[in-house]
Amino acid sequence: MASQEAPKSMTTEFSWDQAEIDLLKKYGTLTNNIHTDLHECLGHGSGQLKEGTSPNALKEFSSPLEEARADIFALYYMADPKLVDLGILPNSEAYKASYISYIRNGIFTQFVRIDLGKNVTQAHMQARKLISEWCYDNGRKDNVIEKKEKDGKTYFVINDYTKLRRLFGELLKELQRVKSQGDYNAGKDLIETYAVDIDQDLHKELKERYASLDLKPYGGFINPDIIPVTENGRITDYKVEYPSDFLQQMLDYGKKYSFL
Repeated sequence: MASQEAPKSMTTEFSWDQAEIDLLKKYGTLTNNIHTDLHECLGHGSGQLKEGTSPNALKEFSSPLEEARADIFALYYMADPKLVDLGILPNSEAYKASYISYIRNGIFTQFVRIDLGKNVTQAHMQARKLISEWCYDNGRKDNVIEKKEKDGKTYFVINDYTKLRRLFGELLKELQRVKSQGDYNAGKDLIETYAVDIDQDLHKELKERYASLDLKPYGGFINPDIIPVTENGRITDYKVEYPSDFLQQMLDYGKKYSFL
């Protein structure tokens, strides 16, 4: 990602050491793309309901629980040696970049998009928080994920990737059970315990550190318009034009495609 290469970046600000920075710069973009592929194609594409279970059984918690199930499916299989055998990942170390960025984002840095004093309400953000907080909590005994401090700044560091993957597997099993059986109360408990409330002191620290980077929490894309060039009724060429700005692009999309 371009932001990882910037002099002031989330990667450098929130990484514990140079080893983390190097791992993320080398494999971060690749593993992020693979995680998305696994999430969308195999995560959402898997997981059957037990016969007689209503697809609406989880009610208002259905979306974050399903996003969490797809995310953790991707995380668990990201470290499968088969991905290296197939040439999808270059080696057995690359998956660690995905684990670092996911845990850090889920438990801490994603909250730059939320105003101080507010809770997490968006389904994807709740899913990331649920997974990260659950693994942090359930891995305390073995110090799998450690909350560290250096120069007055907070960091979350993975100490044992093998045990973290085991935790991912345990939570994947439970999330699949909740979905398959339509266990509303268990799903509700997971969301309300791990996915909503933000530590206000950490949130304040995060906002202050993020402000010093002079970055923006969201990014957008300017997409080209491909215009055919015709001669005597036949297309002879194409020219590429760009909208004047992002706002104009989105207004044009609204005019052209709002009926879809």
